Amino acid sequence: MGGILTHQRGGRRWWISVGLLGLLFVVLALILPLAIVVQRSFDAGFGNFADALASASFIRSIGNTATLAVTVTLSSAVIGYPYAYAMARSGPALSKILMTALMLSFWTSLLVRSYAWQVLLNDTGLINQLLRASGIIDEPLQLIRTPMATLIGMTHILVPFTILAIYAQLRGISPDLAIAARGLGATRARAFWSVTFPLSIPGLAAGSLLVFVLTLGFYITPQLLGGAGNQVIGQSIVEQTNALLNTGVGSAMAVLLLLAVIVILAIASRFLGLGRVLGIATEGKSS
Repeated sequence: MGGILTHQRGGRRWWISVGLLGLLFVVLALILPLAIVVQRSFDAGFGNFADALASASFIRSIGNTATLAVTVTLSSAVIGYPYAYAMARSGPALSKILMTALMLSFWTSLLVRSYAWQVLLNDTGLINQLLRASGIIDEPLQLIRTPMATLIGMTHILVPFTILAIYAQLRGISPDLAIAARGLGATRARAFWSVTFPLSIPGLAAGSLLVFVLTLGFYITPQLLGGAGNQVIGQSIVEQTNALLNTGVGSAMAVLLLLAVIVILAIASRFLGLGRVLGIATEGKSS
């Protein structure tokens, strides 16, 4: 009996040690840097925030970022839902192929994928070369350094998050429900829109929320594919801290972005039920 108790205490100490190491990592890698950013944003009182909000380029970047976040979220939903549905409802072989292709996207560096689109969309890139070789155009199209280029690159990078969220939800929906609806006289399309799609909305909402929030803080892809007139918030922050060496204003912009994300998550929690959408609510709380 004493040996069992000693073993249990040893196991408890081990898990406490692991938990403390994890907590230390979170403090050093997340909380401490965030505290430094917040401290620097207030090194001139609220003056840094006033300067940030008085910056015309920062105000434009807010509008550009919001527009980009909405369009990327919508395009990811439109592209991701059919892909997730095919993964969830296809046979084992095709489902594995689709899942492998999706995982390859995650395993490829974000920077590499952004550069790949830069190569494809350049004036001398593959797309323009094919169009000119086929005689469709005489001069190269302006594909790079445009909002469309940023939208394409961002969608390619973020659509896997939407797919996985929808796929996880669809896997929990029994195909027998749609079969029963068809047995009662519904067409295949009616069974989908009346049964499957409504039940899959939590997954669609979770994926869309994740993509929207991630888009707000993106920097690399808009920097490589976007134009000078399509600056996003991340680029404004880097411009203040690196080019203008104004870390106080840059930190204030970062804090404003963080507050915007918190507000969005609070609204999602209030109207969508964030815990249920993200799959972390207990049955008692979600009922």
